[in-house]
Amino acid sequence: MFGGGCACGTVRYALGEAPYDPGWCHCRLCQHVSGSGGLVFATVHLDRYRIIAGGEHIGSFASTAFGTRTFCRRCGSPLSIHVQHQPDEIDIPVGTFDDPEVIAPAFHLYVAEAPGWMPMSAFLPRYRALRPNTRGLLDGQTEADT
Repeated sequence: MFGGGCACGTVRYALGEAPYDPGWCHCRLCQHVSGSGGLVFATVHLDRYRIIAGGEHIGSFASTAFGTRTFCRRCGSPLSIHVQHQPDEIDIPVGTFDDPEVIAPAFHLYVAEAPGWMPMSAFLPRYRALRPNTRGLLDGQTEADT
């Protein structure tokens, strides 16, 4: 069982499976939400993500036309990203895991939007936007515009 939560400890979640498909996202929104040059996320199946404490303190907002993000309303920690083209999955910021060492990023998304000072692991694949094989999008599609 994997778990995590927000910075102040109010919101806690449990993951009923090992997180998968971890990556860096450098889009401007992830920069704003993280206060940094991007956000490292990993994915789990939606039915394996469970809030176990502090659910009444979770806020959400439509961060794009195709996705919603949640956060702790007490401390502001980002908690999840859920996009329409992957309805059965949810992305979790790796920094909120109890042990962020359990999984390391495997790619970079939206590198065209990354600040020039953002260090990038040279050995990881880099994509201008989304990967051409993103689950839920058409083959070769690199932008979610639904």
